[in-house]
Amino acid sequence: MKYCFYLLVFTFLLMAGSCEKLGTAKVVYLAHTLPITHPVHQGMEVFAASVEEQSGGALTVKIFPDGQLGTEREVLELLQIGSIAMTKVSAAAMANFAPEYQVMGVPYLFRNKDHFFSVLEGPTGEAILEAGSEYLLKGLCFYDAGSRSFYTKKKPIRTPEDLKGLKIRVMSHQMSVDMVNEMGGSATPMAYSELYTALQQGVVDGAENNPPSFVTSGHYEVCKFYTLDEHSSIPDVLVMGTKYWDTLEAQEQEWLRAAAKVSATAQKQFWEDNVAECMAKLKAENVEIIRPEKSLFANKTQAVLEEFSKDPRMRKLVEEIQAQ
Repeated sequence: MKYCFYLLVFTFLLMAGSCEKLGTAKVVYLAHTLPITHPVHQGMEVFAASVEEQSGGALTVKIFPDGQLGTEREVLELLQIGSIAMTKVSAAAMANFAPEYQVMGVPYLFRNKDHFFSVLEGPTGEAILEAGSEYLLKGLCFYDAGSRSFYTKKKPIRTPEDLKGLKIRVMSHQMSVDMVNEMGGSATPMAYSELYTALQQGVVDGAENNPPSFVTSGHYEVCKFYTLDEHSSIPDVLVMGTKYWDTLEAQEQEWLRAAAKVSATAQKQFWEDNVAECMAKLKAENVEIIRPEKSLFANKTQAVLEEFSKDPRMRKLVEEIQAQ
């Protein structure tokens, strides 16, 4: 099946290339898995508009949303071989290629939103973005993907003890598994596409995600308790394959860098606006919003931080973030 997928994509790209020439304009292909209504996609639209404006139309970006060219991992692999120029993926997906991205998933590492963005937009964030270049994946900027919190079907989560005996769906991400288990729940990795049915049928008792994902997935129709413990903040990443990046002229690279910064600033506002809309929607749908004492949850996850910090390189990165 995967061979067939790559054959189809390869055929498409063989005709189009990772970029194309339209008249005198060079067109860069950017593929991702989100719907066009998502605030991160809206950020990428700003990126495309900024590239075209700065270059005077000499360089443009064509976006392929909704997973048209594959899953996050599949598209990253296409970037590595130079078949597609750009993508947007979760930092959790990048962690499978560049280990520095794993630090984004450490629970309660960031003190608040201001600390989070000061790290991502400063030297530490720049170093993490550049770390992927060793694996042919150059990060250009981070996009806000909010904070992940628990939502459940049968009972509210007010303290970590309330997670005991509950099966909680998590990403196929070891740190997420360890975090839920340390809190007392039973972490259950599962494909996101299977989650709605699993919640309906009681295969799992809950899950964890940010407000826009909770709403757009329709999971609020099944789960009427949403606990804003905000245990992790895993951003999205705008990525370009180094094989394509290295073919660009210095001016073209600068246009892309500058446009990425413009889009990251705009996307933060798109995200905030969307979260506000989603929280209003949840209230209207009679979802109980719980704001727990976060320190209770943070205290339960110290073992996850300690295990992660056994790697000297990761420990140095954690200490660098904590010191900011």
